[in-house]
Amino acid sequence: MEFNIAVLPGDGVGPEVVDEGIKVLQALSEKFGHKFHLQQDLIGGTAIDAYGVALSNKTLNMCKQCDAVLLGAVGGPKWDDPNANIHPEDGLLALRKELGLFANLRPVKVLPVLVNSTSLKPEMVDGVDLIIVRELTGGLYFSQPKRQWQTAEGRQAVDTLVYSESEIERILRVGFELARNRRKRLTSVDKANVLESSRLWRQIANEISIDYPDVELRHMLVDSCAMRLIQRPTEFDVLVTENMFGDILTDEASILAGSMGMLPSASLAGIPNKKAFGLYEPIHGSAPDIAGHNIANPIATILSVTMMLRYSFKLETEAQAAENAVFAILEKRYRTCDIMSENKIEVGTKEMGELIAGHIRQGQ
Repeated sequence: MEFNIAVLPGDGVGPEVVDEGIKVLQALSEKFGHKFHLQQDLIGGTAIDAYGVALSNKTLNMCKQCDAVLLGAVGGPKWDDPNANIHPEDGLLALRKELGLFANLRPVKVLPVLVNSTSLKPEMVDGVDLIIVRELTGGLYFSQPKRQWQTAEGRQAVDTLVYSESEIERILRVGFELARNRRKRLTSVDKANVLESSRLWRQIANEISIDYPDVELRHMLVDSCAMRLIQRPTEFDVLVTENMFGDILTDEASILAGSMGMLPSASLAGIPNKKAFGLYEPIHGSAPDIAGHNIANPIATILSVTMMLRYSFKLETEAQAAENAVFAILEKRYRTCDIMSENKIEVGTKEMGELIAGHIRQGQ
């Protein structure tokens, strides 16, 4: 089988970790006979420097013509001027909107070999296996009006939180479908005690739940959820929430796995039980302070590749082979510096990628 993949390495450590994801794709190509055709371009700060925009029309059209997108990270101090008209993150937001990537999936699974790598007690995180479904193209990040202005009393600003029934319904159905194929527990996270948009969200969740009698639905306020994610993370299966809440909760949940360098993500334009176009990226940022030092953890990017295989290409066997390779190398005690602990073997970005790709080629 043949697949076209748009590759957008981005800024900072983005190109380094994406290179290792590509190594894994090449190993899978050799082992299973697929052809992955890669088309590469710029996004974020590098695109601003080269094209004057964070996402060019040429790059966007290239992505639209591919089967999936693999992205590194965007941003860095070079482009951090708050008075600038263009920011690297503009490219990522535009990509999500233009490609209709409304469903962001962020799995958090704590591997037994890494229970001692987190800042939490091992017994708190042992057995954690959850997935957060974040609505990605609505809410405060996209709704209008959004502006800042000067008044006689001082400066003011406004961001608008708007959600339509259709936007809420489609993301909730993603959550229900995932829960149906997992442990059949869905937690809908909102702020219904304060926000009208959350009250609508909760109403629609209750209505849709009728179509999923096999899935247990519970509602939880976002502040309570933030607390319970740390107190009792193993009680969660699938969580679904709006854009800003999901942004915050997913970064919090990364603490459970010990490092942002371990967590992948998929941003989909459809329901995950069907073949869906998607953008795949690690949840971490561009980490410009460590760029070029060969110490970034590529596992989040490699696991993002496995999500691409699973959701956009429907290659479950290949996805499982890549995941098994990651687990096997960790079992052999290899670690990047962010998850390093006593009696383990420290390796760099390139070495970790080569170890995982090599394991796939050997077919162990």
